[in-house]
Amino acid sequence: MRSIRLTPSALRWTTATLLALVALLPAPGAMHASTATGPIPGLTASMLSPDAWIARLDAPDTVVLDAAAIAAQNAGMRREDASIFDPLALPARIEGRTVAEWIEAISRRPSAPRFTAQGAVSAAMFDAWLDALALDVLPGQVAPRFGLVVRRADLRAFPTATRVFSRPDDTDIDRFQEDALFPGTPVAVLHASRDGDWLFVVSERYRAWIESKHVAIGGQSEVAGYAARAAEGVVVTGATARTVFTPQAPEVSDVQLEMGVRVPRADWNVARALHGQVPAFGHVVELPVRADDGALSFAPALLPAADDVADDVLPYTRAALIRQAFKFLGERYGWGHAYNARDCSGFVSEIYRSVGILLPRNTSAQAVSPALDRIEVTPNMSHATRLQLLREADVGDMVFIPGHVMMVIGHVDGEPWVIHDTAGMSVRDAAGDIVRLPLNGVVVTPVTPMLSGADGFTIDRITSIQRVR
Repeated sequence: MRSIRLTPSALRWTTATLLALVALLPAPGAMHASTATGPIPGLTASMLSPDAWIARLDAPDTVVLDAAAIAAQNAGMRREDASIFDPLALPARIEGRTVAEWIEAISRRPSAPRFTAQGAVSAAMFDAWLDALALDVLPGQVAPRFGLVVRRADLRAFPTATRVFSRPDDTDIDRFQEDALFPGTPVAVLHASRDGDWLFVVSERYRAWIESKHVAIGGQSEVAGYAARAAEGVVVTGATARTVFTPQAPEVSDVQLEMGVRVPRADWNVARALHGQVPAFGHVVELPVRADDGALSFAPALLPAADDVADDVLPYTRAALIRQAFKFLGERYGWGHAYNARDCSGFVSEIYRSVGILLPRNTSAQAVSPALDRIEVTPNMSHATRLQLLREADVGDMVFIPGHVMMVIGHVDGEPWVIHDTAGMSVRDAAGDIVRLPLNGVVVTPVTPMLSGADGFTIDRITSIQRVR
């Protein structure tokens, strides 16, 4: 079918013109592109295209913040938000009791029952995990070491890969999973587990445990130098990018990089073969490598030309935010970046990172960050006022309820629509019954039909709307 774009001149069309256009409409039964699809109220197939949302905007490619303004925004985030750290700026000595407090803040024995795939977690299992923290061998003064992450790796609440759940029937939410770090991420190493297999690290947005095999240890200046080169390097603008598979160099083979990650370009003559390939059909980048003894070095790797990468971050426009968000559409939900995916706060973080903007890691920090333009929604605010705030929300605005964030992508007949990475939502079906939709991924939904409990609307649980302006 030939597509027709309606313009203001449509108001002046004659009856004959309109009749001619009607003749172009598909026959009954062929309207799959515009009719409702699935259980989401009001969702049509056309809404699954970023172009459909961009076409609704006035001046969608207008730059919201330029490079200088983004640099100032990020500087403010690092200065004002307590959830953002600078691992490379830690002092040469840190009080051991301070490090212990940081560890105990995340490695706490839960007050509620916990389960593994095999059954209930016993007190003895928790005792073993607490003993693995090795707090008794922390020195009075801790000298940070520094390193770079070499492969995407989980950050854990305890130094164990054991998956732990709140309920035996809810095995998607691993309560020990905190986040994931990506290749090239600088970290400060402050402690090791008793067996040495895990490191307690400080990254820019989190303090937690990472497997030591994923971190290469180098000098502070060496790590900082790589980070500085990366800031001028190639940026991933797709959902992910992967270095080419190469048996000659397994340490840099098939390395996954996430949206917004930057890596330096390597100094390499493109006429010279790299790992058995002429590199002219890709991008030669430099990646950190971990030796058998844990030491840091660097090696060239090849990103294929077909990967979605760029020489710089994307311009911060509303159209860019929509296009970047839709690159994750349908991806499985991964609590704490589990399942090689991401969760709601990681989802919006990576969208904004692709335009060069730093956000806190978790919704609890994102929702209250003083470095963002916050619209506070008070508990006693009426439903009508909340709805009006949503109707006035712009593309890219982040809407928070406890434990969840959604990003506004537009409005349809006054209805605010969002894209978000969610485990699920509840709505009423045609019979008026509440149904739970196990969405478990990145989805496009309206806001007003979303329910919280039998009598409440999700709108009435909104705590804030945050903007990057």
